[in-house]
Amino acid sequence: MDIARMIDHTLLKPDATLKQIEQLCFEGRKYNFASVCMNPVWVKFCKEILTGSGIKICTVSGFPLGASTTAVKAKEAETGIEDGVDEIDMVMNVGAFKSGDLKLVEEDIRAVRNAIGKNKILKVIIECGLLTTGEKTRATEIVKSCGADFVKTNTGFGYGGATVEDVKHLREIAGKDMGVKASGGIRDFQTAKSLIEAGANRIGTSSGVKIVEEARNQMAGT
Repeated sequence: MDIARMIDHTLLKPDATLKQIEQLCFEGRKYNFASVCMNPVWVKFCKEILTGSGIKICTVSGFPLGASTTAVKAKEAETGIEDGVDEIDMVMNVGAFKSGDLKLVEEDIRAVRNAIGKNKILKVIIECGLLTTGEKTRATEIVKSCGADFVKTNTGFGYGGATVEDVKHLREIAGKDMGVKASGGIRDFQTAKSLIEAGANRIGTSSGVKIVEEARNQMAGT
């Protein structure tokens, strides 16, 4: 298992500096991660650094609350594509979902899907830490019906982290045709490995370097 190719190496902190984003891209190249993920303001800078590297660029839409308007989410995603991203991680409107306004939730996701086109990857964060089991089921069904490529567990911004139980549940609902991304609180190889074994095929983490180094050490028997 090449775990690096399953990791979105992430830096979404509000105080991230230019130097830290540059380091994120350097590590993306060095470890051959699936992607590097940063806030939209850094996309053009990262594109310049990573052009020709084969490392995908990922950014966010409606992050971290999911409470932006549909038009804002779609425009943010569209701008990201124009600036050079390959993947968009958007946050579902959790408040609308829990209010029963599933039409708005679907409109949000479809608007972003349409804004970025079918050739770019769309991941939808449903924020599992705020949902009941039944809500996780329904949310995943909606994400799948709207043509997203991945359902994602959490933002990692204070509402719980990825769990094996959630990943197993989301994988069951998603089936084989949609990806499951685990994110939130994934800081070591064993945790990442357990989530992959549970059904995740992408891991979002700011600890990508540590995870890959731990995996290599285990393979080397050290």
